[in-house]
Order: sequence, then C-alpha cells, then structure tokens
Amino acid sequence: MKIAMTGNPNSGKTTMFNAITGKIEHVGNWPGVTVEKKEGDIKSSLYRGKDKVTVVDLPGAYSMSPYTSEESITEEFVQTESPDVIINIVDGSNLSRSLFFTTQLLELNIPVVVALNKSDMNDKKDIAIDETLLSEKLNCPVIKTIATKGSDKGLVELVKAAVHAGVEKKNQKAPFKGTNESLSREEVEASDKKRYAFVDKIVEQVEKRKVDSAAKTRQDKADQILAHKWLGLPIFAVIIWLVFSLSQSWVGPWLADLFVGWIDGFYGFVEGLLGEGTNPVLASLLLDGIIGGVGAVVGFLPLIMVLFFMLALLEDSGYMARVAVIMDRYFKKIGLSGKSIIPMIVSTGCAIPGIMATRTIKNERQRRTTAMLTPFMPCGAKLPIIALFAGVFFNDNAWVGTSMYFLAIGIIIVSGLIIRKITGDTSKSYFIMELPEYRFPSIKRAFVSMMSRAKAFIIKAGTIILVCNALVQLLQTFNWQFQVVAESMPETSILASVSAPIAFLFIPLGFGMWQFAASAVTGFIAKENVVGTLAVTFAVTNFIDVEELALVSGGNEVIAVFGITAVAALAYLVFNLFTPPCFAAIGSMNAELEDRKWLWGAIGFQLGMGYVLAFLVYQFGTLFTTGSLGQGFLGGLIAVIVMVGFVTYLALKGSNEAEVSRPKKAV
Repeated sequence: MKIAMTGNPNSGKTTMFNAITGKIEHVGNWPGVTVEKKEGDIKSSLYRGKDKVTVVDLPGAYSMSPYTSEESITEEFVQTESPDVIINIVDGSNLSRSLFFTTQLLELNIPVVVALNKSDMNDKKDIAIDETLLSEKLNCPVIKTIATKGSDKGLVELVKAAVHAGVEKKNQKAPFKGTNESLSREEVEASDKKRYAFVDKIVEQVEKRKVDSAAKTRQDKADQILAHKWLGLPIFAVIIWLVFSLSQSWVGPWLADLFVGWIDGFYGFVEGLLGEGTNPVLASLLLDGIIGGVGAVVGFLPLIMVLFFMLALLEDSGYMARVAVIMDRYFKKIGLSGKSIIPMIVSTGCAIPGIMATRTIKNERQRRTTAMLTPFMPCGAKLPIIALFAGVFFNDNAWVGTSMYFLAIGIIIVSGLIIRKITGDTSKSYFIMELPEYRFPSIKRAFVSMMSRAKAFIIKAGTIILVCNALVQLLQTFNWQFQVVAESMPETSILASVSAPIAFLFIPLGFGMWQFAASAVTGFIAKENVVGTLAVTFAVTNFIDVEELALVSGGNEVIAVFGITAVAALAYLVFNLFTPPCFAAIGSMNAELEDRKWLWGAIGFQLGMGYVLAFLVYQFGTLFTTGSLGQGFLGGLIAVIVMVGFVTYLALKGSNEAEVSRPKKAV
C-alpha cells in the first residue's frame, strides 16, 4: 500500500512524516523545503500488519493547480502514480486556508484522511474545532494529531484510519478519474471562488474562536521588531554573532580540546604499535598523512556540531523564515526575491542541496543566478577553514565567522546586480510567504539534525579526505625520480614542483607558498581538504593547540604562523570561501544551470571574485597595518584591472542590448 502525505507548507507535514516513519528528513519553515518526494515505511509501533505500507512525503502545496515547482511535483505524483490513500495534513490553527486544498483532494477519487494537526496550539489560542462535524461535512475521517508529541497523540488512530481506507479502496477497485484539465483560466477562477465560499461556510460551522483576530498578538509584536525593515538586519547580525561565539569561542573550543586529546592519544597509540623498525615512508603515510591529516579536520567537528545545533534551533523556532522576509527588500534590488534566500540558507549546511533547491524558482534567470550565487554562502565544509584561521590568527574571535557570513551576503548582492546588468534582466520579482508561528524549538530535533550532519562530515573525512591526504603525503614524500625527499628540502617534492607555478599567482594575495597553493587546489575536491592538506604539508596534527602551531614559525606567533601574516591568513580564508565550491557542488550547478555557457561563466566569475577579494584584503590590510603595500602589488593590480574590466564590458554590453530590445513607448 502506498500512502501520499500532502499538505500546505508549514502545516507540520514533514514532521508528521518523520514521526510516522521514524526517518529524520530536513524540517524547515518555508515553502519548498521538500524539493523532491521522500519515502519511508510506517514504524512497527504504529502498524503491525503483514502488508508493507509506504508513505511518500510530497512537497508542500496550496493547490492542485500547479503554480510552483513544488505543486507540480505533488500534482504529477498524484495523477500518474495514483496512491492508495492520501493523508492530508491540515493546520488546525488556520483551517480556512488549509481546507481549500483538502476540497481539491476530495475530488480525485482517492480516499482522503485528514490529520487535524497542531491541536495543542489551538488549545493555547482558545480555538475549538468540532472534528466530528468536520468529518461529516467533508465525508472523510478527521483525526486530531500533534506530530511533535509522539504516537500517543493521534498517530496510531491516523495510521489505522489510512490503512483501513486503503484496504476498502483496493476491495472496490474504483478507477482513478484525476482532475479536469480542460477548464479555462476564467473557469478555474470561478470554481475557486465557489470553493472558497464552500470552505468558509464549513469553517463557520465547525470552528469557534475566542480570540479577536484583528487584535495584535505576541507573534505580531515580535515580528514588528525581529522582521522590521531597518532593525531586522542588525538583529540578525547580533544573533549570528552569538551563534558563532557559542560555537567558535566558548562551548566549541572546550569540547574540541577534549576531542583532540583523544585523537592525540590514538596517534601516540598507533605510533607505539609501529615501533622504530617500521619503514619511515609507511609510518609517515599512516601517521602524518592519514591519522594526522584526517584528525586535523575531524578535530574541528565539535565546533561544527555546536554551530549546526544552534542553526537548527533557529530554524525550528520560526526565525529563519523572517530572515527571508528581511532579505527580500535587498534582493529585489538585484532582480531576485526573498525566495532566493531559501537555497542560500540551505547552503549553510551544504551547497549541493542548496543549489538543488533553486529549482523551486520559476523565473529562469532568477533560478540560474541564484544557483550561481548560492555557493558563496559558507557551507559546513568551509567551517573547519573558518575555525582554523579564526583560532590560530585571531584568538577564536567570533567576528571572523560572523563577518564571513555577512561578507557572503554582500558579495551575493553585488554579484547579483552585476549578473543582472550582464544578462540585461529588467524583470520584477514578487515574493509571497506565509510566516510560521514562533515556537519553542525542539532540542531533540536539533540534536538529531546535528548528529545527521556530523555523520555526513565523518563519512566524508573517512573517505574523500582520507584518500586525498594520503595522496598529498605520497606526493610530498617523493621527488620525480621517486626518491624520498630529504626533510630539509621539501621544495624538491612532486607536490611542491606542481604547486609552485600556482603559488606564483598567489604572491599578490600574500600566500605565495607551494603549501597554500596545494591546499587551495585540493580544496576543490572537498573544502575540508584545505585544512587536511595544510596539516600534512606543515606536519601539524593539532590545530586546536596554538602553542604547537607556534613551533612551525620558529616560535614567533606575532610575525607569522605558517610563514604568513594575519592579514595574509585572512586573505587566504576569503579566497577559499569565495572561489568555486567542491566538484560535487559544481556538478549540481551544471544540472541546475542547464547551459554550459552559464556554468563556465559561473566558475570564471567565482574564481575572479575570490581572487579580487583576497587581493583587496591583503593589500589594503597590509597598508593599514604596516604603512606600505604588500608584495606583488603591481602584478596583482594588473590582473584585477583585467578581470574587473572584462566584467564591466559584459555588463555594459548587456545593458545596451536590453535597452535596444526594450519596447519603445508610444508617443
């Protein structure tokens, strides 16, 4: 038996899916969070029948008339795969809006079971709904549920009703009729008016409210401050700063010290097992390349887990939806909308699902622009790089991570404006979004979300990063004659000789050393490799202990660590954050852009953006701190002028073409 789970966005549909199947899917507070259908079997604690019952979680939709990509997925699935039963999740606190979709589902000749969700919130709001009368009016089962409270809050009854309805349908073997697609636009609008009138009549009979809907609630008063057009952005900055303070300065480092102690202990244990008679190359590969390189990356896992936990709490509270509203007014200026911020928020976890989420944007140019700009947001893979340089060079100050996020937003806005000029796009964007109610976030859901992301991080560390670090160690160990390189001559290794030409290009950016060039290149495989490769090339196994890092630079922490200044380190951080993402994310960009010119243009634009920003940070930072410009200024300036000039030429060309193609006003 196949059960389709449908409902409006923010009705608690995905939370219900997780509660029924035991799966943990991404739960968000905005439309489009479930881009594709997800499947799972009903938990044995809710259903003990012999037959297999599969639940399909469909994207949130307001109507069976597909106006968005999410609704198209839902409509197509229902019409082509004909599920046995539909569980319609209805937000009990907003009955009149939810039932419009319900009435459309009831016309599909598929059994419908209504889950009247969020009944606990109704009690707090003094909203009473007669579910028995509602069941009679809709002629389908109506079950009160609380998806966040577990199986004792209506879930057993809901599953029982759905399975019973599915069995009856199989016995009747009624043909599937589907929807009437022959209606014109005017007929659809007329039909919708009748449907709204029908829904309003039902709501008037089954619902009783004791609260004056015209009065301002605490939710409204909170939105007047948190989503204010001027105060909203500074408040968001303070919140992000607090998140980074907890994860990067307070709780995170304390947990990291404990975790790194275990890694160091394991390193010493393996070193003891190998003994003095082990081949030096093999010992170096195992200890420095694999354990040291991977351990250096995994050492930042506690900091990342704390950050993911805090972001999950913000998301679950309903606040992140307000961020989309706040950013909408800025994104409109560059031809995008608040809906473009949704993939970017998703990208703070991983750029790949963030890029995939752009498919919910209907306008082609907006979708491609958003897919191109989304990787600028610092993802989870970039957090070890931020944590490393913030800890080593800036004493774990929270402003480093916070500034990177707001620099990313600024870059996205400027880049969006440039791309709009290049493409000659003059279209206006519109963004309609239903704000979910504020609620106390679930510690359990945040913990589970944190653990799932930590699991993905560890899997990547144990596969891609492990192999890459092992390869880096081998390339650093041998020269082109496959002889072991002397410790005093690391520049003669294969890795150094390959990286040196690239390092030459980085001299104007302040980090023209082959070790940094090699780390930047391996970062395109996986951004975590930047930290791992630095650990291997500098033979450092503990990035949390700054005293150990001081040994790398001869004990002089003030002048340089790793042989570069703090300004150059900031430039290197900026370069790695704002150049093209990993190869997997580039593959996602290729799929969503659907045009090779856009893809190569995006990669070139991202490379140029990272180079120009790093150049500005290093040169102006050096001028500010020392009173003179940095090394390689003239060569870097010429490269920057060429890149900026080329982009300016494309922007002017696009603007002129748009002006020519724009219809002339009648005189």
